Amino acid sequence: MLESDSSARPNSDPASAAILVLLTLTGVMLLVLFSRTAPHPPLDVPPFALGPFLGASLAIGAAAYHLLCRGARIGGVIAVLFALTALVSFGPQKYFVPEFDRIWPAVIVAQAAVIVILAWSFRAFRKEKETP
Repeated sequence: MLESDSSARPNSDPASAAILVLLTLTGVMLLVLFSRTAPHPPLDVPPFALGPFLGASLAIGAAAYHLLCRGARIGGVIAVLFALTALVSFGPQKYFVPEFDRIWPAVIVAQAAVIVILAWSFRAFRKEKETP
């Protein structure tokens, strides 16, 4: 049974929407990787192959979305984990890659989604701590 307490947690709609944004962008990244459409991500990034990593990231994101929609407390933790996995593909390091002029829309949108998830999670954590 999922542990749920909607009175102690802020509305998860912004975090859920941000998760959907990252799921979409990560799914597109995986399709671009498979189709080798330029500018495509590399097949390998140390210490792993990117395809399986993106698959794992999508799975974590789907779990986060499901848990947040159900009001499970662990959903916020899984959402943060998903946001961190998204930073591998869309993090600040992307500002310094030669393809940035072609990938910047995805990078900016993904970083905004990560900020929303982190801000929502921080707010939810603080609210839970304040609520006896």
